[in-house]
Amino acid sequence: MRDLPYDDPAVLIFLLLPIVLLAALTWAAVVAWRRDGHSRAAAGRVGATCAIAGMLWMSLTWQTAENGVLRQWGRTPPPFAIFVVAILALALLIALTPLGAHIARHVALWALVAIQGFRLPLELAMHTLYERGIMPEQMSYSGRNFDIVTGISAIAVAALAATGRGGRRLVMAWNILGLGLLLNIIIVAILSTPRVQYFGPDRLNTFVTYTPFVWLPAVMVLAALAGHLLVFRALRARR
Repeated sequence: MRDLPYDDPAVLIFLLLPIVLLAALTWAAVVAWRRDGHSRAAAGRVGATCAIAGMLWMSLTWQTAENGVLRQWGRTPPPFAIFVVAILALALLIALTPLGAHIARHVALWALVAIQGFRLPLELAMHTLYERGIMPEQMSYSGRNFDIVTGISAIAVAALAATGRGGRRLVMAWNILGLGLLLNIIIVAILSTPRVQYFGPDRLNTFVTYTPFVWLPAVMVLAALAGHLLVFRALRARR
């Protein structure tokens, strides 16, 4: 794949959004710990742990892509498959551990919904990559990816929830829709890999094995999945 300048807006999105998402997780952890009655120092330690762990993960996945490990499709199992399993495991780890429980109880429900608005600029950038021939069509909203609906609706639903005009049922319906659309594009992306080639050998999903696009699955898909699980936990905690 040809080299792309990082100051290109469509490429810069893949650098900036992961940093914003890590900052949001760190902030949420600190706020949740403070609201749970812990000291400022204890909350700071939790936030620092989240930030350091996130940076280590981002650095590891960046180096893995940079060294070409994820492009070793002939190996069994392919490293990319292990990569996907690790992403799913980390999303569950964030959402289902005490960290997720604290965030679900103490961070405003509207804020947990609003953060998913990052998928709107992401989808616009992904469509630009498709138009440039970098990403296959089926992974854009011109093809089989409808995740832009989640990004747009997250902003509207968060605003309604924040002003008291949208209740638990609205948030629940939105969350189910968003999770469904996320699972759809995850499946499309996997079916588009060189080991499967469901959409044909000329429409392969290989761009995510290069930097900075590796942070699309490594950070942004992970954040989207963990975010939906956190919303479910938050709804249950407020029942």
